[in-house]
Amino acid sequence: MKNKIIPYNPKLKEYARVLRKNSTLAEVLLWKNIKNRALGVQFHRQVPMLEYIVDFYCHELMLAIEVDGNSHDYRYFEDVNRQNKLEEYGVKFIRFSGSEVKNNMFSVSMSLEEKVKALKTPLKFPQGDNSASNIVEECPLEGTLGVSDNQINIKHLLNKTHQRIKPFIHKTPVLTSQLLDEITGCNVFFKCENFQKMGAFKMRGAANAILSLSDEERQNGVVTHSSGNFAQAVSLAAKKIGVKAYIVMPENAPQAKKNGVKTYGGEIIECESTAEAREFTANKIQKETKASFLHPSNQDEVIYGNATAAKELLEEQPKLDIVIAPVGGGGLLAGTALAISQFAPNCKIIGAEPMEVDDAYRSLKSGKIEKNKSTNTIADGLKTYLGDRNFPIIKTLVNKIIRVEEQEIKEAMQLIWERMKIVVEPSSAVAFAAVLKNKEEFNNKNVGIIISGGNVDLANLPFG
Repeated sequence: MKNKIIPYNPKLKEYARVLRKNSTLAEVLLWKNIKNRALGVQFHRQVPMLEYIVDFYCHELMLAIEVDGNSHDYRYFEDVNRQNKLEEYGVKFIRFSGSEVKNNMFSVSMSLEEKVKALKTPLKFPQGDNSASNIVEECPLEGTLGVSDNQINIKHLLNKTHQRIKPFIHKTPVLTSQLLDEITGCNVFFKCENFQKMGAFKMRGAANAILSLSDEERQNGVVTHSSGNFAQAVSLAAKKIGVKAYIVMPENAPQAKKNGVKTYGGEIIECESTAEAREFTANKIQKETKASFLHPSNQDEVIYGNATAAKELLEEQPKLDIVIAPVGGGGLLAGTALAISQFAPNCKIIGAEPMEVDDAYRSLKSGKIEKNKSTNTIADGLKTYLGDRNFPIIKTLVNKIIRVEEQEIKEAMQLIWERMKIVVEPSSAVAFAAVLKNKEEFNNKNVGIIISGGNVDLANLPFG
């Protein structure tokens, strides 16, 4: 596509072709990322403008992307002068360093996606919150975005997500136990999402995902697959927002969770207890009803909603050294990691996982998404595997994942029930089991633990 808006020196056309064939590694990586992301607009490589060539350019948005190599430090003022001249023509810029692109593609992707969204359409407001009086507050940050700007944008995003879902969630308590502190040798702060509406943190992600849909999309309903907690969360959130919910559940899901879905008005469709069967059934329903699919863990809006639990924990306990969250599908750990990285950047982020389903642990080691051959664990909410949306966050921000045995999960669960007098499910106990197993690592530390939920089948408790 020929640039018809901004004039350029015709002699630069051939030079631009040469540059396309001799791109740097950072430029190649970013170009692949741009092509693989559904940004809804088209970018071009090495585009001549005036007497210059910009690395990537979108004509529709008049947005230029520049990848600064090592020479940028030596020609800083030249680059600034070039950018200033093009900005006079209405061009907007976003700049990344080559090392950023190669070492932190997640941060780069988030910056680019937010910039495109801001330029393409006005921000989507919660229902009843799109008046002109809110535009100044909601206005996206302008200007060239670097790493610090991206952090501000993510903070802004998480803050607005939290405000959006507050009418649909509880601010759950942070509980402590002197006896458990003595047993573990550290100061433990339990963020008790077992007291959340429908009994688990998943209400946060479900509410945000549904509220992010357009009115037309809501009319067609939503569909999801879940072993229980997300199923109940979607059912309840959909009921409160006035949306039809189709819930695909494995046939061996706990009866307590099936009963919860029915109580909240979700329509259950059962399938075999495999990830493949869940996805096949959900896709079938989606095609038949045109319902919007909500992924329990591998969807941005769900991850952002999940992040608000850790955000609330930090608001109450801002001096935590470590925060631990259980990991199954990765949505809670990714959301927790996002919140911690933005609101407490010096705090470590650790995941906890059953040894029997240690795909996240192996994924962090190998650098690619691994899967499990068996799902033999009492932590039924942690049987799924990571996804392409949450794994980059986990890989970038999570320090480590601790694995625990089934007996350790049972002992941790029983200890919480007996000493704190609260109901937690096995998946929730996994994070506390990690602390009990590694007391030396957490000695004298301030440790936050996300208690993910409390939906248990009382007829099948793992301890007698």
